[in-house]
Amino acid sequence: MTDSTTASGQPVTRVLIVDDDPLVRSALVLMLGGRADLDVVGEAADGRAGIAQVDVLSPDVVLMDIRMPVLNGLDATRLLHERPDPPRVIVLTTFDADDYVVGALEAGADGFLMKDTPPAAIVEAIRKVADGEAMLSPTATRAVVDRLRHSRSDSRSAAAERRLGQLTAREREVAVAVGRGLSNAEIAAELFLSVPTVKAHVSRLFEKLGTTNRVQIAICVHDAGLV
Repeated sequence: MTDSTTASGQPVTRVLIVDDDPLVRSALVLMLGGRADLDVVGEAADGRAGIAQVDVLSPDVVLMDIRMPVLNGLDATRLLHERPDPPRVIVLTTFDADDYVVGALEAGADGFLMKDTPPAAIVEAIRKVADGEAMLSPTATRAVVDRLRHSRSDSRSAAAERRLGQLTAREREVAVAVGRGLSNAEIAAELFLSVPTVKAHVSRLFEKLGTTNRVQIAICVHDAGLV
C-alpha cells in the first residue's frame, strides 16, 4: 500500500485500469475520480502494456479486463502474481462463465466483478482488496462454490489436509474463517483478536499454504472439507 494519505489521514490507493475498451476506461476514471482515497494513476489497453505500467507506476490495485489483445487478463494476472510483491488484481469483465471465474482466481486474482456491478460496489471492492480482503460478485461466488463442490477428489482433499496440517491451531481457525468468507474485522470479532493480529495470521497463511490471496486459502479449506 502506498504511503500517500488524504487530508484526513486516510491511505490513498493507487489504481491502474487495464481494458481494451476506451469507453470502459473513461467510465472507470470518472467513477473513481471523485474519491479522495482512490487515485487512478494510469491506463493500459492490453495485458502486456498493463504489466509495463505496473513497472512504472507501482499501483496498489489493478482493475483487469479478461479479453484483450496482445496479452489477455488471465495471463497478465498470472505473470504479475509470479512477482515477489505484486499489486492486487480485480478482474472486471462482462463474462461470468465459470471457467473465467476459476481461471482468474487460480491465476492469483484477488477479486472478480462484473462490469455491470454498481459503481459504489466497485469502489468498495477496490477498498477491500487494497486492505487485503477478497471480493467476488455473487455470480462469481456461486461459480467457485459449485466448482469446488463438484471437483473435490480424494487426492485433492488429502493434499489440502497435508497443507493445513502445518498450521497452528489458531492459524487453522483463521483459515476456516477465511474459507467461510469472513472479513478480517469479522474474524477478529469472532475469535476475540485484534484486526492487525488477524492480518498477521493471514500473512502467515499465505506463506505456509503457498497461496497469494484469500480465495486460494478458501479453496484449500474447501478441498479439505472443513467448510
